[in-house]
Parts: sequence; structure tokens; C-alpha cells
Amino acid sequence: MIFCVSADDAPSAPGAYVLAVELASSVTVALPGKPATILGPGGYLYCGSARGPGGLRARLRRHMRRGKAVRWHIDRLTEVGAVLGAWVLPGGDECELAAALSELPTPIAGFGSSDCAHCRSHLFQQPGAATPVIDLHAQDSKDADNRLTR
Repeated sequence: MIFCVSADDAPSAPGAYVLAVELASSVTVALPGKPATILGPGGYLYCGSARGPGGLRARLRRHMRRGKAVRWHIDRLTEVGAVLGAWVLPGGDECELAAALSELPTPIAGFGSSDCAHCRSHLFQQPGAATPVIDLHAQDSKDADNRLTR
């Protein structure tokens, strides 16, 4: 597995990747059919796959570009955060990468894995992230301690 700072460094082969995204400030993320969640500033890791034309290079080029249509869950982060790069694995599987990261906190269940029967999420909070994630769907203020996820 190699780390690519630029999409041009990635192969055009199909495969899987772990995208590193840094949020400078909090972002409210609302996925269809799910309660809104605030992601705090810090680092996030997203596991994805690239099977279409242009493979990994084309997918990373899209993730690293601003002003794109929001099509995938991760677009909500890449449009406001800084994409630091990605670890790429030609021929790899995104669910295997997510399984390898499964001990990390998962801030939003189903993020990037709505079509996956096995993974809780394909988005993980990087170790050392400064701010916790807040679930906006908690019942009331006395449940505030239950809203924090780590």
C-alpha cells in the first residue's frame, strides 16, 4: 500500500483506498434517512473503492477536486475539509480496509457503507482527533453524556 498526496501519484488500476480528510472546523452531516451528526475538527479516514474507468487515479482526482456535485457520502467532507492524500491498494477491497480500521471510532453508522451488509461504517475518526462527535438525535439535554461518541 502506498500513500498518494496527489491523484496523479495513484495508479489507474481498480482497487481500494483510505482517504485522509482533515476538518478545520465542525461540520454538520445529514445523510438521507439518518439524524444529523456534528463532526468535530480533526482527522477522518474514509475507506472506498474505485472500480470504474480510470480506477484509483480517477476516483482520487474527484475526491481532491472542489466544486463537484455531492454524490457520495464522503463528498460532504471533501467539499469542506482538506484531503491530505490516500493510501491506495490496487486490487484491494474497501470492506477489508474498513475491517482493518474497525477498532477506531465510527462517528456515523452507515457512512459510505449503505450498500454493505457487513461494515458498520466506512468512516473512522483518526486517533488523536481533538473534538468528539456529537449525535444531534439524543432525546434531551439530560442525555448529553450519551450523545458523545468516541
